[in-house]
Amino acid sequence: MERLVVASTNAHKVLEIRTVLETLESWQIAALPPGLGEPVETGRTFIENAVQKAEFYSRACPDWAVADDSGIAVDALGGAPGVHSARYAPDDEARNRKLLAALEGVADKDRGAEFVCALAIAREGKIAWTVEQRVRGVIAHAPVGRNGFGYDPIFRLPELDQTMGEIAPEHKNRISHRGRALASLLEYLATLG
Repeated sequence: MERLVVASTNAHKVLEIRTVLETLESWQIAALPPGLGEPVETGRTFIENAVQKAEFYSRACPDWAVADDSGIAVDALGGAPGVHSARYAPDDEARNRKLLAALEGVADKDRGAEFVCALAIAREGKIAWTVEQRVRGVIAHAPVGRNGFGYDPIFRLPELDQTMGEIAPEHKNRISHRGRALASLLEYLATLG
């Protein structure tokens, strides 16, 4: 049986990733061992940062490592916060408030945004596979919903007329940027295990 370490210190991401990947029968899904530290993220793209994390953690663990870099890119802000989404403000609530304040007065038609998820898988510091998936939506005027995390309560999917924060986790795992990336990862891992 192959072993895959979910190379993230974000408990919400780890839960989403593990929930999807635990359907694989020939893989054991594990959390990061404590005390490994964190890589410095210097990439200008989500893929570059996912690769840096996967390389770092796969050198520290004797197993495969899958790393995620994800965030939100807002059209009216020139793609910001982008790769800085997690560092945009100290916590989820503050990040949402800051983003909503930055879009104050911006018309609905100009509030387009994308959720982006990049995944990279590596072993012994060598990248074996990458993917990037995006989901289009718009930024709501206020947070709605208690599901999900991060920017989910302010990212509205017009076709569902709901924010990601209103969608049940099992549905979100099928349609979100991370859900789509993980579906691609499942296909890749099936070829290895």
